[in-house]
Amino acid sequence: MIRRLLTAAVLVALLLGALGAPNPWLFAGLLGLLLVAGAWEWPGLARLPQPGVRAAYVLAVAALAWWARTRWWDPAHFERLLYVVLAFWVLMLAWLLLAPRRGARALVLLAGIGALVPAWLSLARVAGTWPRGAGWTLLILALPVAMDTGGYFAGRAFGRHKLAPDVSPGKTWEGVFGGMALVALLAWATAGWAALRLYLPLCLGVAAFSVVGDLTESMFKRAAGLKDSGSLFPGHGGALDRVDSITAAAPLMTLGLIWLGAGA
Repeated sequence: MIRRLLTAAVLVALLLGALGAPNPWLFAGLLGLLLVAGAWEWPGLARLPQPGVRAAYVLAVAALAWWARTRWWDPAHFERLLYVVLAFWVLMLAWLLLAPRRGARALVLLAGIGALVPAWLSLARVAGTWPRGAGWTLLILALPVAMDTGGYFAGRAFGRHKLAPDVSPGKTWEGVFGGMALVALLAWATAGWAALRLYLPLCLGVAAFSVVGDLTESMFKRAAGLKDSGSLFPGHGGALDRVDSITAAAPLMTLGLIWLGAGA
């Protein structure tokens, strides 16, 4: 736990420093490093751990991220992309419910692109172009963190009923409810700053979908026989182990905020 907390403190300090920098691309660049780290780890989830495959996948994801930056950066195209991402995460939910033990390697690799690239683009765009972008970015990142934290402690204290035993035996419904309670508290504490109607339901809905992001990575890890996606962060595992829930929460929260009139 001490290593976990120290690692989290270092990550938070780096993100806050980059987010507060005058040049918004410093934050986007730091996110890009996480994107590259996640792309390096993802082929392992597809049972393709060879360095050559990993390197090729990193190049492909980086190229697609840059292409998405040039193609979908303006507000109209960006919002259309987010609708596609919403459909993607609905498909991931269906995969979890209907066929959690199946998955061709090519489909797992494609799922990595759908998870990683839109999350990077969403956070970079919110931080770099939105009014109060730094605040909205912190909120988007805080939601899945609150969900994970509340779920961890509630699950350890009260967990009895398994959420998805075929995918992640450690997760429980009690943990989900504990996470949702902490997210509700976060939403209540920030509602005055956000000043948006339907803000609480949006936060709770995105928190629920962050669990889908977490379980998606768990599903792929279990099929590949992995406990962690890597060992980059002491006490946390790999980059994907740290950002799995963020990959779903970031684009979906961004889309929801656009619906409510917060975006630009």
